[in-house]
Amino acid sequence: MKPLLLAAGSILILCGAAGSAAQTLKPGLWEISQKMQSASGEMENAMADMQKQMAAMSPEQRKMMQDTMAKQGVSIGAAGPGPITIKVCMTKDMVERNEVAIQEGDCKATNTPRVGNTMKISFVCTQPPTSGEGQMTFSSPEAYASKMTVKSARNGKNESMTMDMQGKWLSAECGAIKPPPLAKK
Repeated sequence: MKPLLLAAGSILILCGAAGSAAQTLKPGLWEISQKMQSASGEMENAMADMQKQMAAMSPEQRKMMQDTMAKQGVSIGAAGPGPITIKVCMTKDMVERNEVAIQEGDCKATNTPRVGNTMKISFVCTQPPTSGEGQMTFSSPEAYASKMTVKSARNGKNESMTMDMQGKWLSAECGAIKPPPLAKK
């Protein structure tokens, strides 16, 4: 997977899990669907390249790649610029402590107290160098939507992107999906 996509994966889990961390949401397995749009178009081009590479694989190779990603809770649309979906396990303790989970990188996250059905979040990561802020809107204990603006540096160039996410609770049991590490406060 290209470096830009790996950085996006880190951001995806950071932001998605932040929504799951709200105290009124249910712990357990969450599915987060994310659509990204970058100012340069690099993200979209990288996703299209990856989809072309997967389409060119034999059915056996493609299934092996999809199975490998699925074990990590990741699914990427097979055709067109569809959303990336991931599955995140949020434990009861994580939800009660309002802790934000991430997959990789050295990140610090902050949440403002929830006002009504909204919460503002921000984060800064040093590896990969990324920062962002946005707002989450909670529709129920089992669903939320989020819009984020993310800035990153890659190969000496600044990149900005917007991310629209939808989170939905799937079940109380996480199955094979393990809880991710916690962000630093």
